[in-house]
Amino acid sequence: MTIPVVSFVGRSGSGKTTFLERLIPVIQQRGYRVGCIKHDAHQFEVDYPGKDSWRLTQAGSQWVALASDSRVAVMGRVEKPPTLDALVACFPEAVDLVLTEGYRQAGKPRIEIVRMARSTCPLGPLAELVALVTDGVFDAPCPTFALDDIAGVADLIEQRFLRHDATNAGHHSTPDKYGIG
Repeated sequence: MTIPVVSFVGRSGSGKTTFLERLIPVIQQRGYRVGCIKHDAHQFEVDYPGKDSWRLTQAGSQWVALASDSRVAVMGRVEKPPTLDALVACFPEAVDLVLTEGYRQAGKPRIEIVRMARSTCPLGPLAELVALVTDGVFDAPCPTFALDDIAGVADLIEQRFLRHDATNAGHHSTPDKYGIG
């Protein structure tokens, strides 16, 4: 089974993380399990000097995994960035949906967030988007949602990417206002 992936894209400071913070609980309340991948264009560091994992990395380990009874983290050095598909393949089957922040070039369905205070135009053609989330007015060929319409975006994601999934047989599909379902 392929896990559906939906990428949230937009300019820096447009509110992608804030929107996802509000969207994830709504999707989870509907009975779906969500995974997330955040693209970071900058170098980031998870390890900090003095931590055991940092010490193991400093000793020469290329990969370090931290594991407890309820969480797992794996960190490693890579020569080239992994593809989005490679990262999604690392998610357990216990995930029904993967939402990304970024990855606009990965070829996955995209929902763009355009906050007018940050930018007055989308990153690319509106015809290539699953939806547009904005506080502006656009003549878009895709569904358009207000920045606070979390439930509307959750409805669209559920109807387009989740309801047809056999693992979610308890969710029934009905036609919706977007012609999906």
